[in-house]
Amino acid sequence: QVQLVESGGGLVQPGGSLRLSCAASRSIFSFNVMGWYRQAPGKPRESVARITSGGTALYSDSVKGRFTISRVSAENTVFLQMNSLEPEDTAVYYCNANAGYTNYWGQGTQVTVSS
Repeated sequence: QVQLVESGGGLVQPGGSLRLSCAASRSIFSFNVMGWYRQAPGKPRESVARITSGGTALYSDSVKGRFTISRVSAENTVFLQMNSLEPEDTAVYYCNANAGYTNYWGQGTQVTVSS
């Protein structure tokens, strides 16, 4: 059973920064893609950023230039650095790992951007 444990969420003022972490229970290279999704109240879950096993990073248009996804293989951890945060970024952020036909999800971490 794969476990994904997120951390790093919290309350931040507009324009501020947060870094989310997702620690996997097995090698991150065993997954085709790892990524971050978010879900705001009353809205569907949406993709924010993804990184392939080969290292290619993909971003949604809404976060491009502000968020950066990265990884440290020795720690089996994927990060999401979020800068210039806006109130519209408020959501529960979920870590995802795709292994072919199987998707794994973390429990989610709340990010609130408010003054």
